[in-house]
Amino acid sequence: MMITQLLFIGTTEILLIAGVILLLFGGKKLPGLMRGLGKGVSEFKKNTREVREPFDEMKREIEKVVEE
Repeated sequence: MMITQLLFIGTTEILLIAGVILLLFGGKKLPGLMRGLGKGVSEFKKNTREVREPFDEMKREIEKVVEE
């Protein structure tokens, strides 16, 4: 099984995961957990963007040179 196939989950799997999380942590802790998850995802996106920017700039410069 390829790794890209593991990343695609359907509605049933999402509902099952949500149900297990709800049972494990309860309704009172769930908003805090989701808030923390959201902050973690946004921080991850910000960091990946910062890492990717220098490479994108080098790519644009190389493409400019190749076009000339």
